[in-house]
Amino acid sequence: MILGTITQTGRKITAWRGVDLLTAAMIGVAFGVIFWGFDTLVYPGIGLLAAGFPPAAELALGVWLLPAVVGGLIIRRPGAAIFTELVAANLELLLGNQWGPGVLVSGVLQGLGVEVVLLFVLWRRFSLTIAIIAGVAAAVLEIVGYEWWAYVADYTLVWKLVYLAFGMLSGAVIAGVGGWLLVRALARTGALQAFPVGHEARESAISR
Repeated sequence: MILGTITQTGRKITAWRGVDLLTAAMIGVAFGVIFWGFDTLVYPGIGLLAAGFPPAAELALGVWLLPAVVGGLIIRRPGAAIFTELVAANLELLLGNQWGPGVLVSGVLQGLGVEVVLLFVLWRRFSLTIAIIAGVAAAVLEIVGYEWWAYVADYTLVWKLVYLAFGMLSGAVIAGVGGWLLVRALARTGALQAFPVGHEARESAISR
């Protein structure tokens, strides 16, 4: 459990609830399965399409950042982004992938990028803008902290910067915008009534 008291939209949060832990784990498991399918069925094709300009393959990075953004936006507690991302990464490793244990390092860095952004706003703001910034931060930390050295160490500085730019774009669009829209869609179904985002969706529907 993660202890400590923070304030969120005027309410105090003292610890993780059981529903928070269960939901974060379920989100992570769901994305872990999605990762396996994406790694196996989709990413090889992206690699082929980007063969003429390999840095462009980093446009797919946002897919792997989604659990951290979605987990952070739903659970809204310190550590949720890292926890959700690590559950997904562990399942991805268990099911098999081409990167091996390195996905766990990525999981930590990707989740940490989102955590830093949410810490900056003290877990009080969960707007589309915050989601986009969180997706970009996750991409930057992942690429600069790991991928530059593990996967593209032979790239020139210019290619590394282009690689970073593609990753940041993907983090903003796929993880940021995509994650925010996914959370809102789930909230509208009533599946997130135990969370503030579910209450916000209900109040929005009532006010229309």
